[in-house]
Amino acid sequence: MSVAIITGASKGLGRALAEALASRGWDLVLDARTAEVLQETAAGLRSYGTRVKAVPGDVTDAGHRSELVAAAWQLGGVDLLVSNASALGSEPLVRLDELPLEGLRRALEVNVVAALGLVQEALPLLRASGTGAVITVSSDAAAEAYETWGGYGASKAALDHLAAVLGEEQPDLRIWAVDPGDMATDLYAAAVPDDDGPRPTPAGVVPAFLRLLDERPASGRYGAPSLLEGRR
Repeated sequence: MSVAIITGASKGLGRALAEALASRGWDLVLDARTAEVLQETAAGLRSYGTRVKAVPGDVTDAGHRSELVAAAWQLGGVDLLVSNASALGSEPLVRLDELPLEGLRRALEVNVVAALGLVQEALPLLRASGTGAVITVSSDAAAEAYETWGGYGASKAALDHLAAVLGEEQPDLRIWAVDPGDMATDLYAAAVPDDDGPRPTPAGVVPAFLRLLDERPASGRYGAPSLLEGRR
């Protein structure tokens, strides 16, 4: 059985991806900060007949990251690590001249430092898998300059670069940075609460991630819209 660790898995994209993997028979280790919501998500996923471990906590805590990897080891190892947990730095988003520096630090800690820390913790099991893969969830704000998205975008740009270097340093693994595009999520609603325009659901974006797992292209940065259209 394949085993995946997914952070930020209690709702949104993390939950939608977890459900898709569970339907394929994957065993799962799920992370989120809100224990009650995470347990509810895990209970729903167990209906697929798969093993699901819910490990609530904060990914910036090294001890919590160790718990996630230990839980995966108990299930058999780590075949996929998805760094989906994200922090905006400010809710709602603000211009850089108003961005609290503590908020920027939080975004960097969650989006970059914790993501790398989890890879470091899981690396022996990913290497042992034979088909180990890492997905870091990026954003178009990592590559484009959008007003008020500076702090969040900077953290995701840093994450993209870490993923690119990891791809060079770990040639036996697949390291994919994926820009899912705009989605109707709580994170986006917190970022821009006045924007109620229609957006794809996370479930509608998940097939792009599954395509990567099925076809295993080279490590690199991919956009979900292109993957959904059959391009890379």
